[in-house]
Amino acid sequence: MARIRGAHSDEANILADIGLRAWEQAMLSVGDTTAMMDNARSAFRNFTRSGLSAITVVEHAGHAVGWGARENHDDKITDFWIDPGQQKRGYSKLLLDAIERDIVHRGFEQAHLETHARNKQAVSFFQHHGYSVHWLSVVYNPKLDRDVEMVGMSRRLVELPNLTYGPGGAFE
Repeated sequence: MARIRGAHSDEANILADIGLRAWEQAMLSVGDTTAMMDNARSAFRNFTRSGLSAITVVEHAGHAVGWGARENHDDKITDFWIDPGQQKRGYSKLLLDAIERDIVHRGFEQAHLETHARNKQAVSFFQHHGYSVHWLSVVYNPKLDRDVEMVGMSRRLVELPNLTYGPGGAFE
């Protein structure tokens, strides 16, 4: 049975490795990531060591299989990684539900995230769970020496009151 929990300090390297493997898979559609691999490894290691309080882990049988983070404990999901060998087993949905509940618990009405536009698996997953693309931007990546398309996505988590006239409205 899978469960959600906070990150433990003794698993920072395990979480970094999961993130790196998932990042590498997500970047396949962008092109050769060899030049970026050392920087990505370092970034994952640094973040999983210093940002533990921002990380939510999904585990199965006592082992981490994925994690997500909100670096500033706000409404922006900054990381969302499921180990490639553990994908398509429901862990992503379980993790997303937990992160969204925490966003609402902290008083935010929407969740936001960014990913590269060619990461079709992530874009499709989030769209399937109610997220919409709100912007598309092209950012130059010096490591790849090319422009990379990025998308911003969001989802309303708290329903707005119906402030209309008529049946069901607040001004009925």
